[in-house]
Amino acid sequence: MKRLAAVKSPLCIAFLISFTVSAPRIDAADWNQWRGPMRDGIVSSGTWPQKLAGKLNLTWEKPLSPSYSGPVIHDGLVFTTETIDKKYERVTAYDLSSGEQAWSVQWEGSMSVPFFAASNGDWIRSTPVCAEGKLLVLGMRDHLVCLNPTDGTELWKVDFSKDHGTPLPAFGAVCSPLVDEGAVYIQNGGAVCKLSLEDGSQIWKTLENSAGMMSSGAFSSPVIAELAGVKQMLVATRMELCGVDLETGSVLWKEPIESFRGMNILTPLVMGDKVFTSAHSGRAQLFEIGRDDSGAWSVKELWNQKTQAYMSSPIVVDGQIYMHLKNKRFTSLNPETGEANWTTSPVGDYWSMASNGKDILALSDKGDLRLIAPNSAEYELKDEAKVADNSWAHLAIQGDKVIVRDLNALKVYTWK
Repeated sequence: MKRLAAVKSPLCIAFLISFTVSAPRIDAADWNQWRGPMRDGIVSSGTWPQKLAGKLNLTWEKPLSPSYSGPVIHDGLVFTTETIDKKYERVTAYDLSSGEQAWSVQWEGSMSVPFFAASNGDWIRSTPVCAEGKLLVLGMRDHLVCLNPTDGTELWKVDFSKDHGTPLPAFGAVCSPLVDEGAVYIQNGGAVCKLSLEDGSQIWKTLENSAGMMSSGAFSSPVIAELAGVKQMLVATRMELCGVDLETGSVLWKEPIESFRGMNILTPLVMGDKVFTSAHSGRAQLFEIGRDDSGAWSVKELWNQKTQAYMSSPIVVDGQIYMHLKNKRFTSLNPETGEANWTTSPVGDYWSMASNGKDILALSDKGDLRLIAPNSAEYELKDEAKVADNSWAHLAIQGDKVIVRDLNALKVYTWK
């Protein structure tokens, strides 16, 4: 497929070509959104080498300004964000194989975070989503920009604070947008919203919260799943775990979640009709979601224990939960009992994870990539390699490629 030349626009998103593009089919293998195609860190195919040394080669690298957004891939392009000079936010598309720039666009929209959170940076955080022929990017100031992924043309934009009157998120927008059946779902600074994918118009909003540093702006990103036979959106607000009706926005059920200053950060982890979560200074909890004969919803806590997560969302492999903890350790939990199979010594402040169902790749904040064998008996580290210097962005896996967003670069590695 022929790529278009890069856009030379330093200050705004430009309309490049006026024509209608039919929505392409999203390949299930594309790592096209937060935590991959199913938002659970799992890729459906791919054989990984059993060692990293000598098997993982740097294919290309591009220096960039800071970002915590995870890279996403669609149709041979990899999209990444950056914050420029603490003033502009930029999205750039590169050819995944060659590293050739396809296009780049930017807009004014950065913001500063409170001084006590400054050590975590004030650059763009939300991971874009590319689905149903649209690329959606959420900027720090709750600007949701919809682009044509082929050439970067702006299709529409919503400024939630200006257009909807919602408060700015105190720490910048964090939620990664979710696309499903012609709609965009997002947690902005004041509510959970459903928008039309076609034009950005609001369909409904729910779970509205009050203004203020500790209540405005979500830290989590939602998922869609079927629970008790009903397709719904799972939302972790700053204080609650909720199920939301996709058509009406009505809250089907909700459960309070204990956390420190509303740091309820994990993406909910679905296992059948069960949902797992854990929060900073709270507890690890497994809930069973059901309905009685009258259709009324119920939330039953199956177990809770003192294991506390931080920012890293867990994954499930071979029926076991693998999770990074607030105390910088890595653990495996048995979902049947809630007991820890094992817990490591400290491994870093953060890491993102992906699995092909056979092994786990974990990328730490220090740029250490670890290849881990799922094992409920012990922590089994197969190999590790240094692939970045500072990597709080979620890693991405695409076929034989491992894509790493270093704080100041985009790096694409190829399995040998």
